[in-house]
Amino acid sequence: MAAGSDSWFQVIGVVGDARNDGLRNPTKPSVYVPYTISMPVWTQILVRTKVPPLTILRSVREQIHSVDPDQQAFRDVRDLDGWIRIQPEWGQGHLVATLFAGLQFWPLALAATGLYSVISYSVGQRTGEFGIRMALGARQKDVLLIVFRSAAMSVAGGVVAGVVLTIVLNRVLARWIQGNSLDALVLVGVIVLLVATSSLSCLIPARRASSVDPMVALRYE
Repeated sequence: MAAGSDSWFQVIGVVGDARNDGLRNPTKPSVYVPYTISMPVWTQILVRTKVPPLTILRSVREQIHSVDPDQQAFRDVRDLDGWIRIQPEWGQGHLVATLFAGLQFWPLALAATGLYSVISYSVGQRTGEFGIRMALGARQKDVLLIVFRSAAMSVAGGVVAGVVLTIVLNRVLARWIQGNSLDALVLVGVIVLLVATSSLSCLIPARRASSVDPMVALRYE
């Protein structure tokens, strides 16, 4: 019912919940009424633009002045990105994301070191085999392919297992974390990064295996 009158408002629609009290606080009940009926103090106006928002600030103020010449527009104007960055939730989330992004390189480095060690050990164990192959006419690229093929099987198994676990855990976490989603672009980027790191880890052992002298390799124990 309108304040100071006996008339009632007509409900013309119902909308979903909006996070109107921060990202961590429960949603508060809200009622939307026309500004012509109720204009609270410190009212904010949101403007959607196809150009950088701050470039049309003068035009927005002129439109406000054309509607109500007595209405003042304060100078505290920001674009959406600027408003988000001053929110405490964004600052905390950004800090956590930065820390996790920095710490992720340690597991990646450990995985690359472990893969390098395994491939180097495998190449050392198969030195005699590579010597025989090269003595029988195998070329360097053939030895390279053998090393990379053996490493690719291990890497492919790890990538497939990682993707499956990521999808499963994402569905489990989605029950407790609102807004949690599986970003295909991020997933593909991580896979590419892992494959590239694995390839670099195999490069040195593979080159060492392909450059071995057949006569030395045949005498290798």
